[in-house]
Amino acid sequence: MRPPGPAALLTLASLLLGPAAAAKELKLALLVFRHGDRSPIETFPNDPYQESAWPQGFGQLSQLGMKQHYELGKYLRKRYSTLLNSTYHRNEVYVQSTDIDRTLMSAMINLAALFPPEGSSLWNPQILWQPIPVHTVPISQEQLLYLPVTKCPRFEKLQEETLMSKEYQNLVSPYKDFIATLPALSGLHIKDLSGIWNKIYDPLFCEKTHNFTLPPWATPDTIAKLKELSKISLMSTFAIYKRKEKARLQGGILVKNIIDHFKNVANGSSKKKLIIYSGHDTTIGGLQIALDVFNGKLPPYAACHIMELYLENGQYNIEMYYRNDTQQDPYPLTLPGCTTSCPLKQFTELVSPIITEDWSKECFGLSEDQVLRIALAAFCLSSGVLVVLLFILFRYGPCRKRNPYHSI
Repeated sequence: MRPPGPAALLTLASLLLGPAAAAKELKLALLVFRHGDRSPIETFPNDPYQESAWPQGFGQLSQLGMKQHYELGKYLRKRYSTLLNSTYHRNEVYVQSTDIDRTLMSAMINLAALFPPEGSSLWNPQILWQPIPVHTVPISQEQLLYLPVTKCPRFEKLQEETLMSKEYQNLVSPYKDFIATLPALSGLHIKDLSGIWNKIYDPLFCEKTHNFTLPPWATPDTIAKLKELSKISLMSTFAIYKRKEKARLQGGILVKNIIDHFKNVANGSSKKKLIIYSGHDTTIGGLQIALDVFNGKLPPYAACHIMELYLENGQYNIEMYYRNDTQQDPYPLTLPGCTTSCPLKQFTELVSPIITEDWSKECFGLSEDQVLRIALAAFCLSSGVLVVLLFILFRYGPCRKRNPYHSI
């Protein structure tokens, strides 16, 4: 008797696996990644390597960072070869970045590998690249990707409470003697852990990556302690104390945006297949802490948080993965209270405590009357109306009548 051929084996496999396996279809991939390797954003006063030591100055994407994102783009092309067309199509792809050089450049390089031109998109045979839009908004208006969102009184209050909390003090207490030695070594007056993270640990990390000679005091033990304090700084920003309320003002904004994209694809109002957000370590950290799936480690360069929407047997499910190592496949993330493949409806219900419908009201503690007045003021200013008219409107107009604190 002859052994079964390939076609028979495929038929047998499909029967054994059942219809569910064949019915699973990827409908949308949404990616949030960190930029690639860069120069320090700033450094400590005693650092012999100031901005002139870096080819493009502080905070700029390095050639290593370019290679990291080109590699990520190639991986994504392979992962989504069946989801995406071989060529870029504007109705299917949307890319947004923070308005920072390194994130914009990372997105562009990633897209160069993800959508190499071919066929009708090959506009110059000598340049295997095609322009693909990367959208952005000014940092002053950014509330989605540049985390933490500043100018939020309620969040500032939460941060003050966090630094006074027992949970935070217990984490920092073992390092107090070490922290006391840093001003003399670095020349930096330490105000909080964010200064240690951004102005001491980060520049030393960048210098080590690029084979600079570190100062004698920057021993492996010192670097390890600085890294741990940097992690505590990240956690104190988005967690440790009143995590869910912080999430409503920070990473929860991005979570809501993601859920909206998934719902739009599920109800047929969107044709998007791929959405890319290019951000920072705090973008990924804020998102993962809001979702309560953070692994406790600072997100490395070109780290990528993956969220995929699948249609399986008439039901939409969300799967999450995290790629933080180019040598290993992304590992699955499971939203607490759900399974690895979580139904969209259940996912939405589980994250509802960290989603706000009125960020300004929660952030500023505004009444409806105050929200109306601010909106009216913004409209008048954007329309070029004189400030005098705005003053008259507030003093004598309808806003005055609704102000419960105005003494008659």
